Amino acid sequence: MIKIGEYNTLDIIRESEQGLYLADADGNEVLLPNRYVPEEFKIWEPIDVFVYLDNEERPVAVTDEPFVTVDNFAVLRCNQVTDHGAFLDWGMVKELFCPFREQAFKMKAGGWYLIFCYLDKESGRLVASSKTNSFLDNKDLTVQQFDEVDLIVSHPSELGMNVIVNKLHQGLIFKDDIYKELSVGDQLKGIVKKVRPDNKLDITLGQIGYRNIEPNAEKILHTLEDSEGFLPLTDKSNPDQIKDELEMSKKSFKKAIGTLYKQRLITIDSDGIRLV
Repeated sequence: MIKIGEYNTLDIIRESEQGLYLADADGNEVLLPNRYVPEEFKIWEPIDVFVYLDNEERPVAVTDEPFVTVDNFAVLRCNQVTDHGAFLDWGMVKELFCPFREQAFKMKAGGWYLIFCYLDKESGRLVASSKTNSFLDNKDLTVQQFDEVDLIVSHPSELGMNVIVNKLHQGLIFKDDIYKELSVGDQLKGIVKKVRPDNKLDITLGQIGYRNIEPNAEKILHTLEDSEGFLPLTDKSNPDQIKDELEMSKKSFKKAIGTLYKQRLITIDSDGIRLV
């Protein structure tokens, strides 16, 4: 079966005036237009292509690489808005359509938006939606406390920053756990800090509890080495100063320098910490 919105490995079965016809194992065919035909090819040779619907709603194969594939998230630029909806740049000749009903906020030309790409069952077309929460589910969780997870930054809230967890669930990083600048669409690693009774996920960007001591201690050592052996930080320093310098909380900082001090790797003076 040839899959719309995905990469397919198909066999070249014949050449025509329009291009090459490709087929899957079941004999389903799709055209690779002339503009995408490689300089050298052989009949029955396999080729990797992306398949979507062209301007006439016909399946077509291309060798271009889109910025997003079906059932995935991406941040895309809005090229234009018409009476029908918004059209987004996803790296293909035909723009990706986002209907008004699928816009969390009204899109504007030139703006960048986090979207989910899905296959519309009625039209068979690939469509974008900025209502990303509609494609996430916390009813049946696939993660548990302390799991390392993949995150996509979704949107800010009064409590912190909403994130997409493993492309499946909703999560939240509270303001106190944010130690570096985050932007919508950023992809990074995190840890499940807590699973609440209602299956809401609290996420942190660092390790938890005792697990956090060693990485933070190592980070402080590297920073000291890069700073000629001295940092003007102590357990009495302002939390924001520690966050800006080391991207960690004051609590984590105090634990880490305590570990380094016990191991006699640093001294703690009134004006800062020094390498021994």
